[in-house]
Amino acid sequence: MRQLTSQSCLADPPTKRVQVSSTRKTAFIAGALFVITFITSIPAALLLYTPVLDHTNYIVGGGADTRVALGALLEVLLIVANVGSAVVLFPVLKRQNESLALGYVTARIIESTFIAIGIVSLLAIVTLRRDVGGTGGAGSLVNLGRSLVAVHDWTFLLGPGWIVGIGNGLILGYLMYRSSLVPRGMAMLGLIGGPLIIVSGTAVLFNVIQPGSATQFIATIPEFIWELSLGIYLMVKGFKPSPILSGTTGYAGADERPPALAVPDR
Repeated sequence: MRQLTSQSCLADPPTKRVQVSSTRKTAFIAGALFVITFITSIPAALLLYTPVLDHTNYIVGGGADTRVALGALLEVLLIVANVGSAVVLFPVLKRQNESLALGYVTARIIESTFIAIGIVSLLAIVTLRRDVGGTGGAGSLVNLGRSLVAVHDWTFLLGPGWIVGIGNGLILGYLMYRSSLVPRGMAMLGLIGGPLIIVSGTAVLFNVIQPGSATQFIATIPEFIWELSLGIYLMVKGFKPSPILSGTTGYAGADERPPALAVPDR
């Protein structure tokens, strides 16, 4: 009996080391994907798309197609990072609450679908400018271009400007808070930022505030800090020690009770 106990003790440390290494790798990849979402989304929205978004006559003008195409490429990479971050985190988050973890993956997919529609609408403007921009009918083409820009603007509002509040804000913030995988003060940013994103997006939807206004910008700050700090934290430090990482629940706010332990017969 003592020999078996001794052998079990010797076998545990390597298994534990493998598990720690696996979760550390998962945390690093998830954090890197979150950081990539910032690297890809900010240049596209603030720099590369400006010619087609800010100039109503772009579709019949000289054009800056290369810039728009580069912005589209970055947003395709954004979609990959969005979905990838949720898929990578799913095996860990499902130990806390599988339904919510699946909901988070779904929210990321829906958000990415809106982004993809926005990309296609702007690329359609580029195609029309190249093919028919100089063949006459400038007035009708300008109106069509404005319509496609409006499609992009609404997809941005409904995806990154609304669904994000549910997915990255409420769901991910709640799961990280309950599991204590990251500092709870950090996770609270998601629980605060998520509702602010939803409220500001709804206000834009009903024309209470203007899109891109100072009010909407301020409302996005907590969510912005939450996602960026989460990415950096996971890359640098990984997950905090949590019962769900060792396969147990019922502690640190987990949603399910641990299974009953079998008592060996004597």
